[in-house]
Amino acid sequence: MDDMDEFVNKTKEISEIYINAVESEAQNIHVYSTDEKMGIYAREHKNPSIAMKEGQVERIDPEYIRHGTSGMIASRNVATGEIIAEVQPTRTEEDYAGHIKNIYGRNPGDKHLFVNDNLNTHKSEALVLLIAEIEGISPSDLGKKGFSGILKSMETRELFLSNPLHKVYFVYTPKHCSWLNQIECWFGIITKRLLNRRSSFLSVADLEQKILSFIEYYNKYLKKPFQWNYKGKLLLA
Repeated sequence: MDDMDEFVNKTKEISEIYINAVESEAQNIHVYSTDEKMGIYAREHKNPSIAMKEGQVERIDPEYIRHGTSGMIASRNVATGEIIAEVQPTRTEEDYAGHIKNIYGRNPGDKHLFVNDNLNTHKSEALVLLIAEIEGISPSDLGKKGFSGILKSMETRELFLSNPLHKVYFVYTPKHCSWLNQIECWFGIITKRLLNRRSSFLSVADLEQKILSFIEYYNKYLKKPFQWNYKGKLLLA
């Protein structure tokens, strides 16, 4: 299979997962789109903005004070639109595995499917160990990272993690296809509505609290499934 065939097949597979997500949810198969958004600056405007008046929009002083950065690991339930996130400055493989564990713990025993990209933390030893624990597989049966068995390489770990027979499994987007991951659309929403140049954050803690408050508000009043029309058909010039 060449790269183009692989691209077409994978985009079709993921599109079908999205289109059928509501039906899957009804069958206790929870579909999530997952990724990290890191390096979010806690920037405080140095000077007050100048209020708008007739014939003139509000003006914001471009000078700011930089307090530091944070980030989030977030998943979007494709069927409902609900956002589940940990807001924190790090994204280690343990952080990502912990996020998946937290989501699985909401409905233990149900099937969970996660769409994510090819970042190394999404194919990590920590994630394999988590899925092995859920599946009742002994760590001694997994081999050794870099040397043997399931843990040997990124490729062997991906093969294990993408096994649809598992209670929790992963579908990986093609490379350079962030547009195919629905959580990226939601990252655009929070960037436009909260993390924009008009916002001012007094500290990293203030930034993190406002992100969490936005997620709470979004889940209460704004969440809904996206209307996914793309079916994986390649458009040729």
